[in-house]
Amino acid sequence: MTQPEAHLLVVDDDERIRGLLQKFLIRNGFLVTVARDGAQARRLLAGLDFDMIVLDVMMPGEDGISLTRDLRASMATPILLLTAKGETQSRIEGFEAGADDYLAKPFEPKELLLRINAILRRVPQERNDTPPKVLHLGAVRYDVGRGELWRGPDPVRLTATEAALMRLFSAHPGHAISRERLVSDLGRDDAAQERAVDVQITRLRRKIEDDPKQPRYLQTVRGEGYMLMPD
Repeated sequence: MTQPEAHLLVVDDDERIRGLLQKFLIRNGFLVTVARDGAQARRLLAGLDFDMIVLDVMMPGEDGISLTRDLRASMATPILLLTAKGETQSRIEGFEAGADDYLAKPFEPKELLLRINAILRRVPQERNDTPPKVLHLGAVRYDVGRGELWRGPDPVRLTATEAALMRLFSAHPGHAISRERLVSDLGRDDAAQERAVDVQITRLRRKIEDDPKQPRYLQTVRGEGYMLMPD
């Protein structure tokens, strides 16, 4: 089901593809703004708030992966990468840059729609009617009700996928969750995506752990998966 009036930014240097995507997504209930390259996308992002960015990787000038990596330093807006490259290594580069999902061209428009809606469903929503429950992870605390991570007085930005992982782990603290279940609960249907989950775990540890190479709070349980161990 489409998220009501979510505002998408579609960035692609191919005018025909931009137009087709804009028309298709508008027909399916989205507000859609388009940009022809990274520079125009930056100008739009400076003045507008978007619920999600659909971003082509192969563009003249600044490519999509570089733009994703730079945007991740200042915002947590979900990013779906589009590219003609479908190789595993290319997907991993996209996830390491901070993308939430990756779709190789050519693709079925319905699959794009399903992936967009899956990502938007994972974006944490504030729940003002629920008393906050907070998990403490050393200097970091996680507000379960709001889906917010804090280090001292400073908020820690989470991507949509990282936020979804934190919700899954915080619902079962002290219990190992298998990689297969994480893949399934994140809305992915390909066993090859387990490697991508490992990448997301590594990125999440950098935001939680004092020493990500020796994790204390987001632990690997040999043969079982991953486990969140709050104080």
